[in-house]
Amino acid sequence: MALNTSAETPVPVGEISRLIGGWIDRLGAVWVEGQITQLSRRPGAGVVFLTLRDPSYDISIGVTCFRQVFDTVADVVGEGARVVVHAKPEWYAPRGQLSLRAVEIRPVGVGELLARLEMLKKALAAEGLFAAGRKKPLPFLPQLIGLVCGRASAAERDVLENARHRWPAVRFEVRNVPVQGVHAVPQVVQAVKELDAIEEVDVIIVARGGGSVEDLLPFSDEQLVRTVAECRTPVVSAIGHEPDNPLLDYVADLRASTPTDAAKKVVPDVGEELERVRMLRDRARRCVDGLVAREERGLAHALARPAMEDPHRMVDERADHIASLVDRSRRAVGHLLDRADSELTHTHARVVALSPAATLKRGYAVLQKDDGQVVRDPADAGPGEALRARVAEGEFTVRVDG
Repeated sequence: MALNTSAETPVPVGEISRLIGGWIDRLGAVWVEGQITQLSRRPGAGVVFLTLRDPSYDISIGVTCFRQVFDTVADVVGEGARVVVHAKPEWYAPRGQLSLRAVEIRPVGVGELLARLEMLKKALAAEGLFAAGRKKPLPFLPQLIGLVCGRASAAERDVLENARHRWPAVRFEVRNVPVQGVHAVPQVVQAVKELDAIEEVDVIIVARGGGSVEDLLPFSDEQLVRTVAECRTPVVSAIGHEPDNPLLDYVADLRASTPTDAAKKVVPDVGEELERVRMLRDRARRCVDGLVAREERGLAHALARPAMEDPHRMVDERADHIASLVDRSRRAVGHLLDRADSELTHTHARVVALSPAATLKRGYAVLQKDDGQVVRDPADAGPGEALRARVAEGEFTVRVDG
């Protein structure tokens, strides 16, 4: 009820505070949604103090609750989390301060979304979308890089400037899309598909600067995660800063902590590569020089050997030995021939001595009948029978007499 007051009949502060407290007390318990901006849990204290803020307006209100009420959600609720609080408004009359006495706290908004994202992460991991075996290697020197980022964003500038500073000849195919809001997911998905369909694109970078958890939620969308998993082109995730880990980081072939880090990991540094080439060239030169020096030492050692200093020495030594063997062989063969000649002479003499011709030369004759039969017994020849008498110088006919 309205109070009837005037400058002449004012209401004391205490009365006003009491009346406000009565009105608030009649409000009863309410469900309030907001974002925790401050959280105070003093060790040993039985009460936890929160500051609950409306994310759409710059309005805050203090909340108190017993420790056992907060402990039920302490693992999932912290500063920045959005919660729904079942509380009773309280008015602290001495200070004229309004607060809420919470009897139940439930995580919602980002807290609930994070819980849902954790469930989605586990489900996608169970399908094998985050497996290391599915990761595709990045090319050493990409000729054309696809870039998905916000229009005129710091992320785009960081990637382009750092990449071209490292390798001036690198080329980009850029797709500018919304990176937060309701239109972010479909346009990012479409951009990734378009770049993946270009044969010349060697690698795709999806980049965005830092932001709140709500701002980065599009990069944890299941549709985007599955699109990246199906890409034939290697995909690099460069979302936010080091602590940010949207689900895109897990399915991408490479995670970069920042857009600048993505440029460094995708594009080699021309100065470093030239230095590496110089070092490799020097190493190769040293290896070749060492090999040549080693072979020269081996050649000098081989030339210093006696056989190389006087190549005919071994031949001469072997020639003397061979000449000695030849002489020895000739003497042996000569002895064998002499002995064989002597034996042959003796054998010939014996043969000649025992031959019928030698016997005939000593005056003997051989008598043969007309049929060639040799007469050995006088009874073999009849009286008047003509015989042939063979002597050393020929033969003649004789006739048996009596």
